[in-house]
Amino acid sequence: MQNEKTLNIDEILRIMVHRYPFLMIDKVVEIDPGKTIKAIKNVTFNEPYFQGHFPEKPVMPGVMILEAMAQAGAILVNQSFGNPDDFFYLGGIDNARFRKPVIPGDQLIIEMEILKKKLNAFKVRGECHVYDTKVCQAEFMAVMEKGTK
Repeated sequence: MQNEKTLNIDEILRIMVHRYPFLMIDKVVEIDPGKTIKAIKNVTFNEPYFQGHFPEKPVMPGVMILEAMAQAGAILVNQSFGNPDDFFYLGGIDNARFRKPVIPGDQLIIEMEILKKKLNAFKVRGECHVYDTKVCQAEFMAVMEKGTK
C-alpha cells in the first residue's frame, strides 16, 4: 500500500456524515485512491457500547467492527471517485468472519480494497488487525448517491 495520502480527524469529519458516538475512524494513515486504504480506530473503555456489551468482560461488538470497516471503505470510495457531498448506503455484507475479540486498549487497523466499481455501486473487501493478529474480515457492497449530504 502506497502512502499517497493521509487524513486527520478534521478531514475525516468533512467527508463523513457520522459523528460521535458513531464515527468509527480516528485516522487514515495510508490511502491509494482507487485501490486501498489503511485506517485506525482506537478502542477505548469509554465507548458507549461497553456499558452493556459484556460489562464484566468488555468486548467490541462485531457489528461495530463491521461498521468501522464500512466507514473506511466509504472514505476510500469517496476519495477515489466522489466528492465531500456524496452519501453512501450500505447494500450488503458477505463472508464476515470474526477471529479474535477486540477489547478496550486495542488499536484496530482497518485495511480495505476496492474489488469492483459499476456505475455508482461498489464492492470492497477488508481485514482488521490488532497488532499482527487478524481479528475480522468481510466484503461490503455500497451505493454512492451523488451530492446529497
